[in-house]
Amino acid sequence: MNTQTPRTGDGTIGKALDVLDLVAGFERPVRFSEILAVSPHPKATLYRLIQTLTNLGMLRYDVDRQTYAPGLRLVRLAHAAWRQSSLAPIARPFIDMLSETINETVHLAQLDAGQVLYVDKRNAADPLEMFSQAGKVGPGYCTGVGKAMMAFLADDARALALSQQSYFAHTAHTHTSAESLAVELEQIKVDGIAYDREEHEPGIICIAAPILSDAGRAIGALSITTSTARKSLTDLSALATHLKTTARDIALAAANWQFPSQ
Repeated sequence: MNTQTPRTGDGTIGKALDVLDLVAGFERPVRFSEILAVSPHPKATLYRLIQTLTNLGMLRYDVDRQTYAPGLRLVRLAHAAWRQSSLAPIARPFIDMLSETINETVHLAQLDAGQVLYVDKRNAADPLEMFSQAGKVGPGYCTGVGKAMMAFLADDARALALSQQSYFAHTAHTHTSAESLAVELEQIKVDGIAYDREEHEPGIICIAAPILSDAGRAIGALSITTSTARKSLTDLSALATHLKTTARDIALAAANWQFPSQ
């Protein structure tokens, strides 16, 4: 796990959200000592925040195991957010159909502070082991969906998103600078298609398309993901029409809903 930089202007609410992020990031029940080891907050401050969050039902404390986990109140809020703010409920029948048609894994994602939030996923009949799962956050700069969405940001929003990337070289194919990524984003905006060329995980490739609002802003992105053992990038290119059609169908279905656009 990565440690966090303390928030300077968000007060107690910001600190509490930091703690929720830390606990959720472990993806398992976690002891206070483990949270303390990665928290930027002093022990007394962290303990007070955790107690408050537990009293409010945002965290749950297991007395027998002495561990903390996301509480049921937080789970309810997460489900409400999924229904009201994510494309997932509207997109579900479309990504079901796409996955069945092409028999490959389909991802649905939205952009959050320059990073990719996977909001839904459909596995192929023979699923692959990969990082992306619904609810996980991935990098924007080395994923097909991330690049597809960033390409259609307004100039100032795109500049901000470029500055929010780590540019860590996950593989030999990863962009390691904002300059090289910006060049590709311009081409993606022309083509309406983005690729992950083994940029995040070795052997994993994808083709992605933005889901665009009437104003031409990305409200999400859709990808078809496979492995180099199954298909080539050329093979994926042949699926571009299926992908773009599904992305347009989702955009039309979402037109009467208000989703965060970038």
